[in-house]
Amino acid sequence: MRRRGSIFLFAALAVAGPTAGTLVPGGGASSKAPRATAHSTATTRVTSKDPTGPATPTVARLPARLDQLLKNFARDHPSLPGVALAIRTPTLSWADAAGFADRASGKPLTADAGFRIASVTKAFTAAAILRLVENGKLALNDPIAQHLSPATLALLRHGGYKVNGIRIKHLLQHTSGLYDYAGDPAFQTFVVSHPRHRWTRSEQVRFAMNHGKPLAQPGAEFHYSDTGYVLLGEILERGTGHNLAAAYRTLLHLNRLGLANTYLETLEPMPPHAKQRAHQYLGTIDTAGFDPSFDLYGGGGLVSTVGDLDRFFRALLGGHVFAKAATLDTMLGNPRLPGARGLGMGIFEESIGQTACWHDDGFWGTTVFHCPGSGATIAITVNQATEVDAAIHQLDAAVLRLVNRT
Repeated sequence: MRRRGSIFLFAALAVAGPTAGTLVPGGGASSKAPRATAHSTATTRVTSKDPTGPATPTVARLPARLDQLLKNFARDHPSLPGVALAIRTPTLSWADAAGFADRASGKPLTADAGFRIASVTKAFTAAAILRLVENGKLALNDPIAQHLSPATLALLRHGGYKVNGIRIKHLLQHTSGLYDYAGDPAFQTFVVSHPRHRWTRSEQVRFAMNHGKPLAQPGAEFHYSDTGYVLLGEILERGTGHNLAAAYRTLLHLNRLGLANTYLETLEPMPPHAKQRAHQYLGTIDTAGFDPSFDLYGGGGLVSTVGDLDRFFRALLGGHVFAKAATLDTMLGNPRLPGARGLGMGIFEESIGQTACWHDDGFWGTTVFHCPGSGATIAITVNQATEVDAAIHQLDAAVLRLVNRT
């Protein structure tokens, strides 16, 4: 199951007109931006210790093949400004990039550039909530009425939600029935036309209550909901007594895991060694100056790099984030069970060819896969908000084929 963060794809047309590109229903974007005529690459060889074990020598010839694969992808998708790829296996730690970090200046993209990772943040949020469960601060079956502020509960009740019937696990599994503010066309249009507006969490919850009704009874159906993860962000703050940034750091031990380039934008200082964010585009609109608050409070908000995402997912799926192995089993769910019963929390199961993997996706073309059978963790991002799932999935598969042949 592939799920991408649903932030304002179609609103660009309503606000920006034809310069934003022609969006093809069910397909991608036919951008009218000038096409890049050359791609430059900058390669990072990661030599620091992997949290899952010591670094090992790279496999001969595989880096060169990966480098060529990345260049070919950039050549075959000239509407994308740039692409970055990182891969970790038991014998290799490699990252590279092709294309541009900024179309206007022609600055080359590097593998250590930061990206807004959008909905990939949900994996961090879900893991942090499960750490609170391990610490005994809450239980998955707790009604959300026990863990949200009176003001938030009043908003939810006003929207017609029975807050004693919605459980924390329903928020995690997208089965709460909560209307998704981020998928509403009016929200999308407002974000694009007011890019510097500073949203608050309560403002987004109120937007959801005013623009949609409950979609289903709690636990009955899957409906992707950023609103639910915004509520989880509040639960993290109330459960730790810290702001959301500090909650991630303390519960997930981001520094110990070596995530030196990952931070919650504007809610904490940028790490001293983190590189400048790459520009990310919506059609031809450069969104680098957009206030990140439109997607900041738990459903999105983290800035990271492909290397850091590799580290986190490898640590998470390798059992180095949770205190108990059973907690990881809970997060992954059981894909063999039908309907909502088998759903995971903040992460999804998907097969690449014959290889079973776990993954998460984000709106800005970011995807992360960990494939236990092959021992590979793959993180990819493009800095163009288009429906390029198929192209990125093909790149995932091609990388995995190279790894499996080695």
